[in-house]
Amino acid sequence: MRVALGNDHGGYVLRGPVIDAIRQLGHEVVDFGVDSTEPVDYPDIAVQVARAVADEKVDVGVLICGTGIGMAMTANKVRGVYAAVCSDCYSARMAREHNAANVLCFGGRVVGPGLAQQLVETFLTASPSSEQRHLRRRQKMAEII
Repeated sequence: MRVALGNDHGGYVLRGPVIDAIRQLGHEVVDFGVDSTEPVDYPDIAVQVARAVADEKVDVGVLICGTGIGMAMTANKVRGVYAAVCSDCYSARMAREHNAANVLCFGGRVVGPGLAQQLVETFLTASPSSEQRHLRRRQKMAEII
């Protein structure tokens, strides 16, 4: 699996642990993140990851900023991207299984390195459900412009 990773300065602290978690699962990291705590504008990074996901250059994305919220709001503006902010493993699994989220977002100022790795593992090992109720609901989401 090809996983796009994007982080701003607020997510820099989790960058290394997240890269490690992705690679330990045997996946390839396509890196759009920054390698410092120098302030940058998160929308510039989020849109690169979102477009890579929407254009199917990668399978899924992971975005990290201070809270994950700004990255998710930006990514969700790209058609075909379903970004979810998660700070617990249950939500990460449900976002992927029930909602077919294709971008996981969380905050470097909200979760620690261990939880960040668990979130990534949970998200990447889950798959979208093929149950009719979930397919129907996802179709309704996709039809909203």
